[in-house]
Amino acid sequence: MRQIATFPLDDLAFWKKQLLLWTAGHELAVYLDSNEHSQAVTSSHRLTTNGWECLAAAGAVSLLETNAGQAFGQLKSLRHSLQDSLQDDKNDWLFGFFGYDLKNEVERLSSQHFDGIGLPDLGFFQPETVVGIKSEGQRAKGKGQLLIEIQTIGRTPEEVFREIKGGACPPLEGLASGCPPLEGGRGEERPNTPDSSPLPPSKGGQPLARPLPLIPRISKPEYLQKVEAIRQHIAEGDLYEMNLCQEFFAENTELDPVAVFERLNEIGKAPFATFMRWRDRYLLSASPERFLKKEGQKLISQPIKGTRKRGESAVEDDKIRQELAESEKDRAENVMIVDLVRNDLARNCVPGSVQVEELFGIYTFETVHQMISTVTGALKVIEVIKSNYSNYPNYPNYPNYPNYLNDFNDLNALHDAFPPGSMTGAPKVMAMELIERYEHTRRGLYSGAIGYFDPDGDFDFNVVIRSILYNATDRYVSVQVGGAIVFDSVPEQEYEECLVKAEAMLRALAPPC
Repeated sequence: MRQIATFPLDDLAFWKKQLLLWTAGHELAVYLDSNEHSQAVTSSHRLTTNGWECLAAAGAVSLLETNAGQAFGQLKSLRHSLQDSLQDDKNDWLFGFFGYDLKNEVERLSSQHFDGIGLPDLGFFQPETVVGIKSEGQRAKGKGQLLIEIQTIGRTPEEVFREIKGGACPPLEGLASGCPPLEGGRGEERPNTPDSSPLPPSKGGQPLARPLPLIPRISKPEYLQKVEAIRQHIAEGDLYEMNLCQEFFAENTELDPVAVFERLNEIGKAPFATFMRWRDRYLLSASPERFLKKEGQKLISQPIKGTRKRGESAVEDDKIRQELAESEKDRAENVMIVDLVRNDLARNCVPGSVQVEELFGIYTFETVHQMISTVTGALKVIEVIKSNYSNYPNYPNYPNYPNYLNDFNDLNALHDAFPPGSMTGAPKVMAMELIERYEHTRRGLYSGAIGYFDPDGDFDFNVVIRSILYNATDRYVSVQVGGAIVFDSVPEQEYEECLVKAEAMLRALAPPC
């Protein structure tokens, strides 16, 4: 059983920083920051609805790391075992990630490209400590009492509170407590790459300060040719839309992951910002996109298709927002993915319950405007078939038999919606086949999802985009960006959109002068 205690706070910025530093000192850790977006948009379509302004998990009581094959089944078994150990109707927290290459388990696909990061395809841990910051009442006008809730196993919440407040944490090195690093990135040899880096200017047209020299895995001329080739596939009827991504990378590089994340989070202030440490691997993310959330029996997905750079003034911003809202190309991209998501959710939702609550919503973030739609559905309960339970010990007198009535149907919903449709295309399987043909880098965690399952059986997962991945042992930095290719795509414009999306990461990687 977890010990739980709540403490009042008075300075949100201070406690977020302290919590990040404390979290980052653990070899397995996730820090999620909503950047107060839940207070900034309408309640019906707000981007964060879990009540937590910030949520962190650190230390591992139990751990699952595996690659595509039986990953979802192993995760289901882990959740069953946790529920059995608690011997009540609740479960426990699980934090972790689904890598994009789980597509090879969901469908008959493969991944052969180089991977410089080398994370497993799936990783989840039951944390020793969960810490959340929230407020009693709305804080849109600075009102409402800030609270920090600490849930612990094996330690007291008061002890953890004192550590966080005092900034006490282990060092950040990948081998801090003798835990071996993960095995190296997949792929024997690193492919030859162009030797120039098309770094875009920062917002306002000013050059980046001492930028990290990122190298494109695909040259610009080759990228433009690939867009034309995909347009030809679309013309021939192979598919309607495909998300084409490219990697910018750096070797022999040392980063301070916390400092880079703090800069990225300050630049982007995204609703699904994430710092993850997985031993000597790090994810530093300013994701604006939700993959899938379960709230009771309601499923919520919020795919993004349509991006514009912020303007230099409020007047210019309004013009850009209006242009994005009226763009036939962006609306076509968005609606195709909305239809794909509706189909994915319908496989596990009550017939007739899947609906589009918001279509073509325009949301403004620190660096970009985005077109976001909201698709929801009511998760159906799996029919209880007697033969399904015949393998359980002592059936039908298995101690927690009633708890299996839902059989974690939410995992089926995650499985059937994965990978996120906004990062694949339509039809989904053909898009993923062509992604493997035209891209040069294994996506790994990029285009996957990271988040948590909570004790009430709900979950929330983002889409891993606008992110920096770092292998500290191999000193390898990876930034991947992409965009949807449709028949109306103009190759040069698609390339420029990639640079717009990469801008925040490039700025974060440029240390201040």
